[in-house]
Amino acid sequence: MTFHENLLRLRTTAHLTQQQTADGAGLSLRGYQNYERGLREPNLSALVALADFYGISVDELICHTPKDPSSRT
Repeated sequence: MTFHENLLRLRTTAHLTQQQTADGAGLSLRGYQNYERGLREPNLSALVALADFYGISVDELICHTPKDPSSRT
């Protein structure tokens, strides 16, 4: 799953509008819409704001699974 797909999933699962999500994360509606549509990627502060809004880690928000450091060679 991509970041923008996950963003849409999180919002619809929570039964929120784009406006409610943007307001809750302190983002502009247009900016949020561009993230959800995959037209733009958010900066770090926007990622943190969205993760905080949903109560999840930034890794969860962006669908990132860290590699096990012991597997590096």
